[in-house]
This record gives sequence, C-alpha cells and structure tokens, in this order.
Amino acid sequence: MGDAPIVVGYDGSQESQAAADWAVCEAERRRAPVELLYAGDPPASPSDSEGQRRLSHLTAAREAELRALRPDIEVTTVHVPRAPVAALESAAGRAAMLVLGSRGLGALRGFVVGSVSQEVLVRSVCPMVLVRAVEPRSAGVGAAEAPRCGTSGRDVVVGLDMRHPVEAVLGFAFHAADLRAAPLHVMHAWGHPPGGEYMAYGTFGAFDEDEAAKEGQRLEAALVPWRRRYPQVRLRTTLARGNASVRLVDAGADAQLLVVGRHHRRLPIGRLGPVTSAAIHHVGCPVAVVPCD
Repeated sequence: MGDAPIVVGYDGSQESQAAADWAVCEAERRRAPVELLYAGDPPASPSDSEGQRRLSHLTAAREAELRALRPDIEVTTVHVPRAPVAALESAAGRAAMLVLGSRGLGALRGFVVGSVSQEVLVRSVCPMVLVRAVEPRSAGVGAAEAPRCGTSGRDVVVGLDMRHPVEAVLGFAFHAADLRAAPLHVMHAWGHPPGGEYMAYGTFGAFDEDEAAKEGQRLEAALVPWRRRYPQVRLRTTLARGNASVRLVDAGADAQLLVVGRHHRRLPIGRLGPVTSAAIHHVGCPVAVVPCD
C-alpha cells in the first residue's frame, strides 16, 4: 500500500458519496489508502452538536460500508475540528490527492462547484479531483453497491498551457492513463483563431505555418520524456489555435477523466484561470486539477 492517502471531503451528501466511490476505485488502481475526512468548527450550540453527531455517524457508516464492499482497500475516517476549507487545505499537505463532489444542474447550466471546493482548489498543494453526482443513490448501510471501477475505454484528456510549466500535469495525466490502460489525448490551444474557427494539428490551412510549427515543436519537446517513461500509453495530440476553454470542454464530453493545471502566476489571489474554471463548471466527467507552479 502507498503511504500517502487519497483524502475525500465527506459530509454525507450525494456528492460526497460519489466522491468516495471514485476515490476507492482510484485507490485500488494506485494501491493507496482512503481517508474520509469530515470537518467542522467545535459546536457552539446543542443543535451544532447534534449535527456533528449525525455527520460522525454517517461517515462511520460509510467507512464500514466501503470496507465491506472493498476489503482490499484500507479505509479510515478522520474528524478535524476546524472549518472545512482549513481542514482540507491542511490535509492536502499529506495527501496523494483530494477528492470532492460537485452537483450537476444539467447539460446547459453546468455544475455547482461549492465555495469550499473553489477555495480549496486555489490553495491545494496536491492534485484535487472533482467528481460529479449524477444519479441519486440509496442511503443507509447495506443499501449501496460496490463502486464500479472498470474503465470505459474512453480517453483520459489533458489540457496544456505551454506558457507555464507542464511537467506536473503531464506526469499526472500519463500515470492516470497508464493505470486505466486508456488512450491519452493531449490538447494544446493558443491564441485566437481567425473568424472564431478552430483547426486541428496537421491541417493548419490559413494559419501562420511558422507559428503552428513552433507550437508543435514546443508540445513535442514537452512530451519526449513522458513518451519514454510510458511507451505503453497510446497517445494522440491536438494542437489548435483558438479558445482553449471551448476546445477542452468539448473534448471532456467523451472523456473518462479530464486533467488540467492550476497556475497562480498572473492571476488575482484566490482565482482560477478561465480554462480551469470552464472545466470544473461544464465538464461532466471527473476533473483533476493539478498545481503546476
């Protein structure tokens, strides 16, 4: 078993249950332990105490459920008597990754990413995965089925911004694809397309060929060490001039996992970049956000 746990932010909601299911499957692939973390400031009133007792019971029940369903995975529960953002930010320092749930609003409206998730996203020092809760599930011990951990055969998709370091996000994406025996689709979009159109690598057409060739060389140079390390990963690349947010959301529609980087440079404190924001709000598959600088 790996030493660093996969930490799940758990509050008994459908979203956190979906996050726990995904985390157990990922733990099986990585041979890592899972930690269900529930947090809350010390109770200030009897009603607060009752709420914490209920959450403690729900978390313990979920731990027991997961242990029974996946006896090969080490699952533990941790209560941190702090505000959720502070508790999760602290946990990131010892975790392999954080996993949180988000709620869907439908294809057109996107997903609700709570304030806790967004605050932790901009601060976490480890990768963080947002998992969508789509189908309602039954509550209660014994009502759940074992998480479905089989892979769909669909791509792992990674979006790159070559203006920033990409080693961490590529490392996460290649490893994720290798664990799933899945194809890896690497995307890099830059600049603004003429007339709002997009064009794939290899069909530059009216694009400046020198500019396209330069971007292609940068992408290929970044991929060289990862191709060597993961020769078994089936790789395809898309290099396009245009709106990276639109391209990535489109690609994520058919992905089993979307990987993006989080870059603090040039951004106001406490904000995510436009591509990462688009991914976490509009892509239906799990989205991994990897700190890159």
